[in-house]
Amino acid sequence: MPISLHNSLTRRVETFTPLDPNRVTMYLCGPTVYNYVHIGNARGPVVFDVLARLLRRHYPHVVYARNITDVDDKINAAAQQLGVGIESITGRYTQAYREDMAALGIAPPDVEPHATAHIPQIITMIERLIAGGHAYAAEGHVLFEVDSFPAYGALSGRDPEELLAGARVEIAPYKKSPGDFVLWKPSTPDLPGWDSPWGRGRPGWHIECSAMSEAHLGDTIDIHAGGVDLQFPHHENEIAQSTCAHGGKVFARCWMHNGMLTFSGRKMSKSLGNVMLVHELLKQHPPEALRLLLLRGHYRQPLDWSESAVAQAISTLDGWYRVLRDLVDIEVDTGHLPIPATVEAALCDDLNTPQALAELSQLADAARQAVGDDARREAKAALLGAGALLGLLQQDPESWFKQAGDASEVDEARIEALLEERRAARAARDFKRADAIREELTAMGIAIEDGAQGTRWSVVKG
Repeated sequence: MPISLHNSLTRRVETFTPLDPNRVTMYLCGPTVYNYVHIGNARGPVVFDVLARLLRRHYPHVVYARNITDVDDKINAAAQQLGVGIESITGRYTQAYREDMAALGIAPPDVEPHATAHIPQIITMIERLIAGGHAYAAEGHVLFEVDSFPAYGALSGRDPEELLAGARVEIAPYKKSPGDFVLWKPSTPDLPGWDSPWGRGRPGWHIECSAMSEAHLGDTIDIHAGGVDLQFPHHENEIAQSTCAHGGKVFARCWMHNGMLTFSGRKMSKSLGNVMLVHELLKQHPPEALRLLLLRGHYRQPLDWSESAVAQAISTLDGWYRVLRDLVDIEVDTGHLPIPATVEAALCDDLNTPQALAELSQLADAARQAVGDDARREAKAALLGAGALLGLLQQDPESWFKQAGDASEVDEARIEALLEERRAARAARDFKRADAIREELTAMGIAIEDGAQGTRWSVVKG
């Protein structure tokens, strides 16, 4: 079945047709690594991880790039505050980002370019822009001349004057126009810098992504993705400089933007004090529940974050894993899981994850009601296959039920000893002692469930 995606540039859902079906290319704007990322920064990586999984089912070779911005004024400020080199800051938070994304079930990108490793490519691209009359040097800076690109503003759907009126634009005497943006800027001796034809300096943010994308994916890419907050000015500027540097070639054939994460209807921001770091949330909640929550809303719409929404995600996963636990005696080939057509159809429809999750719930219900080994095997395989495409239900059910915010606090040996004592008490018809043990386990945050296959326990997650 064909994949249809909403193209932010054309403002409509289109059938996805890659430039080269044998090499599909996708670029996602990655983090600026000066601190831990907040949960809003994780929505794009989770959503577009699902898209990458879907693309890999349809095409033999997908090259997915997600960059690391490791030179930036925020990084410089953090390094100066601690009195260390920027490598100390970027190395630490790049590794933390990778670990946090992996915990959320996000597969590593095929390419993870770092801005500092592409300074020669950045300089070369800037030189081409100057030679083409699209950029100019002034007082140690190099700036892109917005007026040289008539299509500027097409992605945002507004004319340049309107865009600039609503944006924070640096007014500087060396600019020909207030909207011209920096491609290269001078560095003082105390700041990171590289030699260039315009003096020692460092790149502007926008040119980094254009140069890295060109280096690894080519002049024209199939999909460029990112948060809607990057649409202007970052993505608008990428289009301008990449198109001009490539002699008018289309930069990205499809633009995809995920909506913002909100907290009680308000945008997450440090100024409002409602920023929640992924690094901390992973200590408080099961990572898979966070992933499920980030997929519950359609990617193009805002998604509101709340503790009750996390609790609901945990409850949903409890139900699905309970079904898989009841099917533990049924073996399936996990290396060749079928992908249910209903789930794939939902994702092919502009990555409709809410519908895909609804279909997954139907599959769980069907597996719960299946009778006979063949029917149960087919139902279990379908449930696991659907989960695999969404990056869910990939852990052992017992592991899910025994995890907690801090697994180190769970004394499994003590729990098993109490359960054995309870079994003995029940066998001896000492129900008063058996009930007392249940109450002791409950006080420890452990729920128990008696069934035909014995007594199972799980951590009460919150």
